[in-house]
Amino acid sequence: MQDKLSNAQIAWRAAQDIEDGSYVNLGIGFPEMIAKFQPEGRDVTYHTENGVLGFGQAPKEGEEDWDLINAGKKPITLKPGAAFFHHADSFAMVRGGHLDLAVLGAYQVAQNGDLANWRVGTKGVPAVGGAMDLVHGAKRVAVVTDHVTKDGGPKLVERCTFPLTGVGCVTQVYTSLAVIDIRNGRFILREKVPGLSMDALQAITGATLYIEGDVADLIVPEELA
Repeated sequence: MQDKLSNAQIAWRAAQDIEDGSYVNLGIGFPEMIAKFQPEGRDVTYHTENGVLGFGQAPKEGEEDWDLINAGKKPITLKPGAAFFHHADSFAMVRGGHLDLAVLGAYQVAQNGDLANWRVGTKGVPAVGGAMDLVHGAKRVAVVTDHVTKDGGPKLVERCTFPLTGVGCVTQVYTSLAVIDIRNGRFILREKVPGLSMDALQAITGATLYIEGDVADLIVPEELA
């Protein structure tokens, strides 16, 4: 069986499905990697909650302009036509339904599309950020995540047990082992890593995986590992 995908490989796979001409918000941390793997010739406009539309690749080390950062406080570059605006205007774009896609990380995703990604029970410091606005303002919400927790428990579950970020908002999940659609309250398996049996995948998934048509091999560039 192929080893599980790295974060970079998951991000690469998610990037392949972002449509040309889309306006996209990438969550802080792991989801930000997706911008690195934008397919050649595809025009995607990235939005960040702190007030930039149309930012580009991260600058080379030593060439950072720390007046240009994203919501995760990481340095960015600008594409031609990029725009700056007030934080409130940025969230007006989100809440007004002007984003085609938001891609976020997750602690749990339920089979009905519920998302929990801001707090694990009562542990740690709550960090909601703009996620609650994004999951209900963007036209589509996808998640990138490891398939299981650090303890080996399922992240894809029948029902979230952590505090919810959004209800019924996620339509697609890209994990370290599979690509899964969420439709009609069910996990629909689209792709899985080569050599991984359905029984093995189901055993580490906390809700039933359904199959509609062929399940493709999840193939990603090895050099990204």
